[in-house]
Amino acid sequence: MTTFLAQITDMHIREPGQLAYGRLDTAPYLRAAVQALAALRQRPHALVLTGDLVDKGSAAEYAHLADLLAPVQALSVPVYLMPGNHDDRDQLRRSFPEHRYLGAGEFLQYVVEIGANAENGGGLCLVALDTVQQGDSAGHLCAKRLQWLRSTLAGLRDRAVVLAMHHPPFETLIGHMDEIGLVEGAGELAEILAAHRNVERVICGHLHRSIFAAFGGTVACTAPSPAHQVCLDLAPDAAQAWTLEPPGFHVHAWSGPGCLVTHEAAIGSFDGPHAFTG
Repeated sequence: MTTFLAQITDMHIREPGQLAYGRLDTAPYLRAAVQALAALRQRPHALVLTGDLVDKGSAAEYAHLADLLAPVQALSVPVYLMPGNHDDRDQLRRSFPEHRYLGAGEFLQYVVEIGANAENGGGLCLVALDTVQQGDSAGHLCAKRLQWLRSTLAGLRDRAVVLAMHHPPFETLIGHMDEIGLVEGAGELAEILAAHRNVERVICGHLHRSIFAAFGGTVACTAPSPAHQVCLDLAPDAAQAWTLEPPGFHVHAWSGPGCLVTHEAAIGSFDGPHAFTG
């Protein structure tokens, strides 16, 4: 049976009535993303939110996020939260005490099993790796976090793994975003992954675009935002800018070892579906 893992990232939710960047109300975009998730022909077995859940890390923003995510809970789809550089780990834990997997350690890292056969150890393992360094927009994987990942993957050698992290470990050639990408630990991460070929995908956020790259013997990708996207400009001196290109999210479908495919799901109302014949 195929396991479906949905990924939404970089929502940047503000308090009700507040605008991100002084001009963008991100809440309706997340509301539309949740509606698109509910309309999928195959209901996801889980939803992971890969960081920048809110914009300033405040309690009021997380309360607003919880309200916007409530329809997902009504679908009986488990929701897994991860921090991005716009989040506050401690406030995230305080705001979502029912999410016990968030733990209480220095970093917000965990392992959960998802899928129809998760209860008997036959599902997909989602490993969440914390790349956030408070007060810094760039990503960091220090020795402690890398050792946690080594130990975790060593215990999952016979399992299919999706590794989730906020900052992508590869260069995207969007210069101003690469400057605040994973600036510490990417080389060590690649070595760890190369020794664990059961890691089917590395899924990330932060870039507000759908981007794929080979990394560490597997495939790493970033997902689009349900709201604003980073402009596609690969010039070395490209301006820092965002755009309201069509929003989306990713659906990762796993049907067995070595058989994980990633689809980008569009958010919005479009003409169709129409039969190809007749």
